[in-house]
Amino acid sequence: MTSNSPQPDAALLRGARVLLRPWRTADREPFAAINADPLVMKHFPTPLSRYDSDALADRIQTHFDQYGFGPWVLDIPGVSECAGFVGLLNVSFDAHFTPAVEIGWRLASSAWGQGYATEAAACALRYGFHALALPEIVSFTAPANLNSLAVMRRLGMQCDIREDFLHPRLPAGHPLCLHHLYRIRREQWIEREKR
Repeated sequence: MTSNSPQPDAALLRGARVLLRPWRTADREPFAAINADPLVMKHFPTPLSRYDSDALADRIQTHFDQYGFGPWVLDIPGVSECAGFVGLLNVSFDAHFTPAVEIGWRLASSAWGQGYATEAAACALRYGFHALALPEIVSFTAPANLNSLAVMRRLGMQCDIREDFLHPRLPAGHPLCLHHLYRIRREQWIEREKR
């Protein structure tokens, strides 16, 4: 699963404690363990089998090959070489806010509560707004996913409940169907960086 796409400026993808890096074949096993953890997957329809986890890894690589960016592996030097993923991807369904690029993350539960998601997501936003010059980045999740909503707010993303939407990949009435949409524009991010 080694990336063949152009590699981004590594300085943009490094924080004080985290590194966002290309995928390696060796990442598939720890990634599958993360995707199989019911706690990690609590706000997704179901944990993933190894087959489904590998298929997700393949889709991520395809996204990198096609667009030059995607969800990078979250490497926490000295702690975990593959603590999950954090990165950017094109929203793959139609909604009132698409086309759009979203920021997303999925971390091993052992990496929760230590600020890694926020630090790594800030690196991804910096890359999206500086290297890719995106005008806006969105994020979304179910209202019960309080940890991810807190990360979005810490990143300076903003929500308007009038933009809540029903996720088209989930059946009507599913408990996770309703999603909050958060947004941040390039000028808002650049202004935050000046503080």
